[in-house]
Order: sequence, then C-alpha cells, then structure tokens
Amino acid sequence: MLAGVMLKMGTYGILHFCLPLFPSAARACAPWIGVLAIIGIVYGSLVALVQPNLKKLVAYTSVAHLGFVVLGIFSFTQQGLDGAVYQMLNHGVSTGALFLFVGILYERRHSLEIVDYGGVATVAPWLATAFLVTTLASIGLPTLNNFVGEFLVLQGTAIANFTWAAWASVGVILSACYMLWMYQRVFYGEAGAEVRSHIPDLNLREWAAILPLIVMMVWMGVYSQSFLPPVGKNTARVLEQTNVNVPYRVQIPAPAKPQPTEVADAH
Repeated sequence: MLAGVMLKMGTYGILHFCLPLFPSAARACAPWIGVLAIIGIVYGSLVALVQPNLKKLVAYTSVAHLGFVVLGIFSFTQQGLDGAVYQMLNHGVSTGALFLFVGILYERRHSLEIVDYGGVATVAPWLATAFLVTTLASIGLPTLNNFVGEFLVLQGTAIANFTWAAWASVGVILSACYMLWMYQRVFYGEAGAEVRSHIPDLNLREWAAILPLIVMMVWMGVYSQSFLPPVGKNTARVLEQTNVNVPYRVQIPAPAKPQPTEVADAH
C-alpha cells in the first residue's frame, strides 16, 4: 500500500492539481523544488546506505526514487514528465516487490536486522534469484523497468538544467552501492545455523505473488511503448496547461533588402 498507492498521491496531486491550477507559481518555484528534489535523492540514498534494518533501507530508497519523480515533473519538459509518471509506475512494482521480499524474510527469520542474515542464497537459491532481479530493477539496470523512467527523467532534466542532471545521477550510483551491498550481506557468505533451520525456499503461494511482479519489471523495461503513448498524451496536456501564463518574447524578423538586380528591374 505504501509503495504502490500512498507515495503516489503526493506526486499525482502535484502533477494534476498544482501545475494546472498554479502554472506561474510552479514555474517560479521550480528552481527551489528542483534543488530540494536533488537533496532528497542524495540524502535518501546516503541514509539508505548506512541502514542496518532491511525495511528502513527499502523505505529510504523510496525517498530517493520519489525525488526523481519530483525532479522530472519540475523540469517542465515532455521527457521529464513522461519519465516522472513512468517512474511512479515503476516504483510501485519494484519497491512493492522489495517490501514483499522483506516480509518473506521476516516471516522466516523474525528479524529485520541485516546482521542476522548471511548465506541465504545457499539454503534458498530461488529466493535469492528473484530478490536479485528485483534489486537490479530497483537500481535501474537496462532491460528492467526503472531504467526507462530514470533515463527519461535525467534526459528531461538535462534539457532544462544540466547541473541538476549531473547531481541527480549521483543518486543512481549510490542506489547501486546500497542495494548491492545489502544483497551481498543478506544472501552471500556462510549460512549460520539459524538461517539454515528457519529459511526455506519459495513455495507456490509466494511464487504466485512474486512472479507477476517480475514479469511486469521485464515487460516495462523491454516494451515500454505499451505504456508510454497514453502517458505522453496526458503529460503533454498538463505541460500545455502550464504554458498559459508564461511570458513569450516575439521577435519579428527584419524585412529582406532587395537585391541590386531587382532594383534595376524595377527602374
């Protein structure tokens, strides 16, 4: 509910209420909000990097991912808005799957502390494989869903302000650091007695919940055109509404001077 629905309510309100109702104010505040979004991306990533708790780590990844969404919206470019909406969909799938995996691990081990795990891949290889696919999707590996959204956001942001895109790309690097480090500590290493006795592999009921999410990650990463055309249609309308009160400078070209041959013919 948190990853799939609740976190999207704020960005949905920004996109469909704040921007159309207050276009001039939104554009005037865009530099400040863009800076706050970048701070959220970097700060959320750094806090996730030092988290000893699995659920808190996944929660702080949401701070960073939603920073990308806000940054894409306030770039006021077609690519940025498309990437922001697509990233909202991606986040609901990949981070929702991460929370599901954390719940599966907690149900087995009854602990959320990373130090209580280690060597899970030895006793539950299919759980480790499915978790790895979700981890790679979360950090934006190409052919998986988050790559498309983050790429469009960074592309649109670079059009509006290249410095913003450069700082936001730091969050992409940090996401690979904290997610892969967490995966290494949980699934690799020597499996202790508690892990061997309490963590079985995935059962059919859990596969039924996880497999559709993995299919969506691959589908949204490989065939994004099944989602982007309707997204682009709606974001183009929102972008057009924000241009209502934007001042335009019209430059009238000077009339062309007649050529000497034309002057002679006129005489």
